[in-house]
Amino acid sequence: MAVKKFNPLTPGLRFRIAVTKSELTKGVEPEKALLLTLGSTGGRNSDGHRTMRHRGGGHKRRYRIIDFKRDKEGVTATVQSIQYDPYRSAYIALVEYTDGEKRYILAPNGVEVGQEIISGRGVAPENGNCLYLAEVPLGAFIHNLEIRPGAGGALVRSAGSSALMMGREDRYAVVRMPSGEVRRILLTCKATMGTVSNSDHNLEIMGKAGRNRWKGRRPRTRPVAMNPVDHPMGGGEGRASGGHPRSRKGLKAKGAKTRSRTKKSNALIISRRKGSSK
Repeated sequence: MAVKKFNPLTPGLRFRIAVTKSELTKGVEPEKALLLTLGSTGGRNSDGHRTMRHRGGGHKRRYRIIDFKRDKEGVTATVQSIQYDPYRSAYIALVEYTDGEKRYILAPNGVEVGQEIISGRGVAPENGNCLYLAEVPLGAFIHNLEIRPGAGGALVRSAGSSALMMGREDRYAVVRMPSGEVRRILLTCKATMGTVSNSDHNLEIMGKAGRNRWKGRRPRTRPVAMNPVDHPMGGGEGRASGGHPRSRKGLKAKGAKTRSRTKKSNALIISRRKGSSK
């Protein structure tokens, strides 16, 4: 897969860089039985009050039900198509099991239509197969990683991401996360072999503000352009820098620690992510 540039026929195309989407299966409609309609809040709560700024509008979307648990063990599935999902950066794959059931899964990088995948114990550590961490080979790349056994994959699900299986300690696996954090995860948790698809997603350039409007993102006013009554960084003569970055409530940004010191899973972290102190 690669990226493509456009001739500047319009101002919005001048700097536009898009992914070719050559991996997607052409002429395929989403599986109707695996679709849900999710309403848009526009950043409002149940009282109609705006609790999240810069939200609203956007194109209608249908949510695809993804099988993050991969709990149909020992049954072979065949990849039917690779599809786009408007709710995530990665592509998804429609698979059909030998008993006729169809499910959506996160598409691993390099998976092809017609390929067979399987999950469970004793399966081969091949791309797209789902294994327990106790059986994942050391040095293998994995994604869709569980935190709690049987709860479904919660980590390493964005486009192009992968975690590295580094070793085993007692009843834990030692895994290096995409952020650089090294942590322990129970060996009874599952993970899918390979990396997540659409690895060039981070190279995309919108080209115009209207593309964010299509995604439901409204314009944002820079704090330094506000008045002092509106934001702590507002005011000043001329183009004042605004001081240290902070929120509208005055809380320091750009480096303030937000993780709870008493979080139970802190004990499972071996080394923090890059640029973070213990």
